[in-house]
Amino acid sequence: MSIGIGIVGCGMIANFHARAIADAEGAHLVGACSRRKEEYDAFAEKHACRGFGSLEEMLADPEVQAVSICTPSGLHLDPAVAAAKAGKHVIVEKPLEITTERCDQIIKACDEAGVRLSVAFQSRFHQSSLLMKQAVDSGRFGKVTMGDAYVKWYRSQEYYDSGEWRGTWKLDGGGALMNQAIHSVDLLLWLMGPVKQLSAMTSTLTHERIEVEDVAVATLQFENGALGVIEATTTAYPGALKRIEISGSEGSAILEEEDIKAWEFANETEADEKVRAEMVGKTDTGGGASDPSAISHDGHTKIIEETVRAINEGRPTTINGHEGRRSVEVICAIYESAKTGKVVTLG
Repeated sequence: MSIGIGIVGCGMIANFHARAIADAEGAHLVGACSRRKEEYDAFAEKHACRGFGSLEEMLADPEVQAVSICTPSGLHLDPAVAAAKAGKHVIVEKPLEITTERCDQIIKACDEAGVRLSVAFQSRFHQSSLLMKQAVDSGRFGKVTMGDAYVKWYRSQEYYDSGEWRGTWKLDGGGALMNQAIHSVDLLLWLMGPVKQLSAMTSTLTHERIEVEDVAVATLQFENGALGVIEATTTAYPGALKRIEISGSEGSAILEEEDIKAWEFANETEADEKVRAEMVGKTDTGGGASDPSAISHDGHTKIIEETVRAINEGRPTTINGHEGRRSVEVICAIYESAKTGKVVTLG
């Protein structure tokens, strides 16, 4: 059964969701809603769908069986809860919300309504990410000792000036960490497991008229005993692809966007040389390193298709609300540590 999807919000990321829905097997785009008529009219014409003048109007349409929420980060809660109460399945662009309390409200509403909840962490679906996950889960790294994430991106002052919500605590929820690096934080936690404790420092060094950080560094201790680092910035010109490094007593690997840059294990298999040969040159966009629109919508298509399968099969989604909450918890703990100067214990 094809699932009809409505999009909440008509900004930049909504266009990626629209293209993803158009390409997704088992889904079709019904329409999009916005408070501004000129926005939803233009969006509807561009994507050959309906324009709704309000969320309530869209949720009343029986053809809309799921909603994809593409509002600013701090405005995910209300439409997600309203959609769940209307019996619609919910897909939320990252982050799920900007505090764990707000994440919990969305999770609770979806659980009580019996609808599926999915969070758009599309990097998990890259072939390279899946290979890293398989290597970790199968024990190929031996005793995992370090897990690091580096997001050294660049955003101009014009980027922050382009929207009143950008760079604010209330609507952006944070800076380089909450907005840009959250995909890498999610990947790191997916690969390494939960964080036990952390300490951090953040700063705003080059951008003006923003409340949030454009540089952040955190040191981590994971529950498995491994140590790690998260570095995030939007002031590293010209911007580099995001990077994940996993090290252990029997192996090391480096993931750079969709490429595997290093893949070395003490116990080699026949497949390892193939991985090294084939998993380079996979990244065909800028990965958002300097231009937030320079990403592919293919990962979003996989998110949509996985959500549709979960709906039709009556099972939870792979990247559900609890999975989406994990990165928000760690990022909020980093902000707390940076503010207080203290080590923060999680869990």
